[in-house]
Amino acid sequence: MKKSVLFVAVMLIAIGGGMFWAGYHNASAPSVPKTVIKKPIPKPKTVPIKVFDKTQFSTTDPASPWVVVNKLHPLNPTEYAPADLTNVGGGQVMRAEAASALTTMLADAKKAGFTVTAASGYRSYATQVTVYNNEVKTFGQETADSESARPGYSEHQTGWAIDLASGGCSITDCFGDTVGGKWVTENAYKYGFLLRYTPADTAVTGYRAETWHFRYIGVDLATEMRTQNIATLEEFFGISGGAAYN
Repeated sequence: MKKSVLFVAVMLIAIGGGMFWAGYHNASAPSVPKTVIKKPIPKPKTVPIKVFDKTQFSTTDPASPWVVVNKLHPLNPTEYAPADLTNVGGGQVMRAEAASALTTMLADAKKAGFTVTAASGYRSYATQVTVYNNEVKTFGQETADSESARPGYSEHQTGWAIDLASGGCSITDCFGDTVGGKWVTENAYKYGFLLRYTPADTAVTGYRAETWHFRYIGVDLATEMRTQNIATLEEFFGISGGAAYN
């Protein structure tokens, strides 16, 4: 009986000592820091800057929507005539692409409450001869050259240009003061049209301001020019212009 009690006591002491030692060992053992694996910081994605492609269309081909026609750059051939002329109302025609855009623009102007109509679109070489000669006869050649292109130098001959009328103002300065004219001036770029001859750019274009004369160049180019605040095709493409004929 005494041996059994002694044996139990020894075992209890042994167990207690083991537990004490384990606790002591665990308490005194230095903690090992966990290894932190740092994930690489991803580099910010580089967004390429989109540069407008100025070579999409020719600036010299008379069939191109970007052709630049001025006193230094006549049409080649001089008596060029487009092949896809389309009716835009009022007995006027334009190139098919421009005609479609104009039709949409004038319809949207009407929805907004404004009546704007086509007054003068495509003019053949022969027609421009008549128009220019009448200007010279009426106002003299110097004045005629400031407001009417010589035959072979007219944007109207390309089929991409249109003169507009609204509020009783047809091919006159007051067009820009009409509510319809103001709407077109503000919104033309959305349809691919450019107000071609502005008061501030007569030295570049070679012509006095014409609030009624709009030139189709396509939505992409019209929007880009507006974004860059560039008013003339000459400046945008770096092409010479001016008041004197070559």
